[in-house]
Amino acid sequence: MIAINWLTYVWAVNEGHVVAASLGYFLNPLVNVALGVMVLKEKLRRPQLMAIGVAAVGVAILAAAALTTLWISLTLAFSFAFYGLLRKVTPVAPMTGLGVETLLLTPPAIAYLIWEASHGGVSFGQDAATTALLVTSGAVTTVPLVLFAMAAQRLPMATLGILQYLAPMLQFFSGIMLFGEKLSHGQMLSFGLIWIALILFATDGVRMARRNRAAAA
Repeated sequence: MIAINWLTYVWAVNEGHVVAASLGYFLNPLVNVALGVMVLKEKLRRPQLMAIGVAAVGVAILAAAALTTLWISLTLAFSFAFYGLLRKVTPVAPMTGLGVETLLLTPPAIAYLIWEASHGGVSFGQDAATTALLVTSGAVTTVPLVLFAMAAQRLPMATLGILQYLAPMLQFFSGIMLFGEKLSHGQMLSFGLIWIALILFATDGVRMARRNRAAAA
């Protein structure tokens, strides 16, 4: 699942389908919530249902503007959601699980690198800056995956799903403030709805935490 997700994401970005790739990670939390309810039989409170409904409307607005590349978004969303589900139901420590995943992916990765090298397409080692960036990207990828695996074992899928809106929202702010990207009115409405959903979900979580502490006191 994680290999499908990575390959699709890298291909999409390199082919210029950045919006479709980002939409996949907006769809992913909704798929997580759906899996939590349907597969793990998690129960949602009314404020959580409201938050998910608002977020779904926001994501639908984004999806309506990207129908031709929707298969990319759906592949990314479902592959990572099922990866999260597998990590949640598998009683394996995060580092151990990631190590096994990496070990399984190493042979095909080496074979692909050898093929690329024979065709002059390998960038690693060509210059110090590129090599440093490639090495650093490994750590940047590994740390979030380990933390995600830890969270998947500790949090309900619904909570894990709604929290995953934070990453694409950070990408959204980076695009605006760092890269000067422009937003359409539909995108602004969509992101506004998603932020409202996050606030609803977080407020409900804080309220329940206070109620549980009061009950335990």
